[in-house]
Amino acid sequence: MELNDLIALKEMGKEGLSPYEQVKLDYMSSKHRTSGTAIAGLVLGTVGTAVGVGAWIFGPSYANAKSKAAQEVAMAYISGIDKRLDNIGALLESEVSRRIAGDQTITQTITDTVSGSQQGSLTAMQQAELAASQVATQQVMTGLMTGRYSENPQRVALYQDAKPCPCPVGGCGCNG
Repeated sequence: MELNDLIALKEMGKEGLSPYEQVKLDYMSSKHRTSGTAIAGLVLGTVGTAVGVGAWIFGPSYANAKSKAAQEVAMAYISGIDKRLDNIGALLESEVSRRIAGDQTITQTITDTVSGSQQGSLTAMQQAELAASQVATQQVMTGLMTGRYSENPQRVALYQDAKPCPCPVGGCGCNG
């Protein structure tokens, strides 16, 4: 049945129809009415399409704005890192300069000490330390040369064997 047939049957009235025909007629006529679900689906579909078109049109400009904001944050962060690296570089440079100056001072002190040219400019404390160091070095060297610091824990006295008496017999008093 088509729509025209349904309308014609409805105009005839329900008095001449059987109960089956009445139910069938009501059912078929209700299929052609727009329901609330269909209207909600149509509205949601339209809104979804509008959102999609809006995202397609305005999405690139929104993304561009967000990327610029992220780029500005990243540049500020990188600038901060650059400043920190510059500070660390300056600190390292000053540390190297101080070490080089210290090495030169130590080298000059050793050279002056070996050559003896620094004795007049030593402080009283430095002179006392130098004298104590020289005395200790001299004592150790003497102990090493004389055998005082040998591996033997007991001191050893030098001993000479008895020699025959060079004098003629009974004359000079060697051993008797």
